[in-house]
Amino acid sequence: MQAPSVGGVMLPRGNGETIRLSRGASLTDFAEKINANPASLVAVMMNLGEMVTATQSVSDETLQLLAGEMNYTVQIVSPEEEDRELLESFDLEFGEDEGDEEDLVVRPPVVTVMGHVDHGKTRLLDAIRKTNVIAGEAGGITQHIGAYQVATEVNEEERKITFIDTPGHEAFTAMRARGARSTDIAILVVAANDGVMPQTVEALNHAKAADVPIVVAVNKIDVEGADPTKVRGQLTEYGLVAEEYGGDTMFVDISAKQGLHIDSLLEAVILTADASLDLRANPTQDAQGISIESRLDRGRGAVATVLVQRGTLRVGDTMVVGDAYGRVRAMLDDNGNNVAEAGPSTPVQVLGLTNVPGAGDNFIVVDEDRTARQIAEKRAARERNAAFAKRTRRVSLEDLDKVLKAGEVQQLNLIIKGDASGSVEALESSLLQLDVGEEVDIRVLHRGVGAVTESDIDLAMGSDAIVIGFNVRAAGRAAQMAEREGVDVRYYSVIYQAIEEIEAALKGMLKPEYEEVELGTAEIREVFRSSKLGNIAGVLIRSGEVRRNTKARLLRDGKVIAENLNIEGLRRFKDDVTEIREGYEGGINLGNFNDIKVDDVIATYEMREKPRV
Repeated sequence: MQAPSVGGVMLPRGNGETIRLSRGASLTDFAEKINANPASLVAVMMNLGEMVTATQSVSDETLQLLAGEMNYTVQIVSPEEEDRELLESFDLEFGEDEGDEEDLVVRPPVVTVMGHVDHGKTRLLDAIRKTNVIAGEAGGITQHIGAYQVATEVNEEERKITFIDTPGHEAFTAMRARGARSTDIAILVVAANDGVMPQTVEALNHAKAADVPIVVAVNKIDVEGADPTKVRGQLTEYGLVAEEYGGDTMFVDISAKQGLHIDSLLEAVILTADASLDLRANPTQDAQGISIESRLDRGRGAVATVLVQRGTLRVGDTMVVGDAYGRVRAMLDDNGNNVAEAGPSTPVQVLGLTNVPGAGDNFIVVDEDRTARQIAEKRAARERNAAFAKRTRRVSLEDLDKVLKAGEVQQLNLIIKGDASGSVEALESSLLQLDVGEEVDIRVLHRGVGAVTESDIDLAMGSDAIVIGFNVRAAGRAAQMAEREGVDVRYYSVIYQAIEEIEAALKGMLKPEYEEVELGTAEIREVFRSSKLGNIAGVLIRSGEVRRNTKARLLRDGKVIAENLNIEGLRRFKDDVTEIREGYEGGINLGNFNDIKVDDVIATYEMREKPRV
């Protein structure tokens, strides 16, 4: 069955079939699925008000709009499904333990600490690890996700626990959610003096969405106003009922600052894991897991913190992490010591990757370097296409001319560089969520890990972009180049400051909004005629004040007779004055406007710029 002709080209018409396409697919990809000419789909898109080339990555909405016109249904393949299909094409599988039941051994639980800002998450991790990490943190918040392993004794048996350290500020919601997805158990930290706060609920919802058991650490029991019972009562409303109240959630009262009851908290984690979860993995298969954090080290290159979820990772293995790959040159544990292998639930830093992977990227060990390179390249191309599609701004033919005119839609271009992939992603996510109205758009042209380079400055020059360096600086000649070419490079070490300054810049790009502010009213008591100046109104100021060089309107019997008049002259007796206040008399000259009568009212006003909120 044929669809109506578009531009003289007959198009196939579907019967509601479902077409599966990956993110960022082009019209050519769609055309191949339905045996159509890509050029004809371009013509259809033009009819629908979209100007798209045949090979351009287009958004999911655009594909669905086109498919609907031709009686097809488009199913956009999820990133996870895309990755599974990619690995299957290489006879690989992620996320499953190989072997039989007897091959599985008990592994340590992986724990994420969550909660409201300033409720003591970092101090709790500090108490657990017995190292002072707080002093080195700018702004008093955890800047990146890290991973650490500790040991505790439960029933006279040594047990290990792995902690994933996620930041607590709301800007890192995406990273916190990612942390929860790689987690077995969540510790929810609630301050005994503050109780349940908005981010407490937010963290709780992430943990529930990831379907992980929760252990509640009621912190700050040593401070004035602490009320652990109140915390238990508040969390009951959110479905967390303490064991002492007949529920199944373990609550432990602690003081991270004093180091009180930390052992009890670790024991509660182990007991919860034993009671609720079957934590076993096969240590003999090729390693698989997740990238927790990554950064670019000047001396060692790309350094990725990975959490092994199953199998054993060894020095010399070939691994692919997201769109990065390489042979493991060295591995370091959380204390910086070299290790030869890492089993299930063990976090290690890996050296030897080609580039910096993203936080949350899956890793898998493969047999050959060539296979790793092919998987990494296909993942990179897929992400690039998806990014292009997301970046495309839909413009209809009707408003194309309007958009291109200067000032109709303004755009702030950004290039973001940071010390770690998690920070860069969190900063980008926060900036893209800024909403200051439809007039101004924000666009991240490039983001990456490492120092600001000359190529970043080149890109900024060509696109009038601002470069943001988060915990990094310009390298080599890049700083001189930026200064010479006038490229604006901003450096930040605290994420809040970066967000606030960019938001202020966005608001500054908006066209100013003005509002009318009434200054005063004057009643005309007498009209004087001057051959030189025209008619002059003898007035009594009824309210406010009348100023020279302000705007005015003339009212007669309550109706506006004239708008947009100017107070050109203002006299009090024989003196020229700049203003006359309420209760005083004076003379007003309205310039060339002479149609004034006794009992008319002159209302003066000025236009003031409205502050953006």
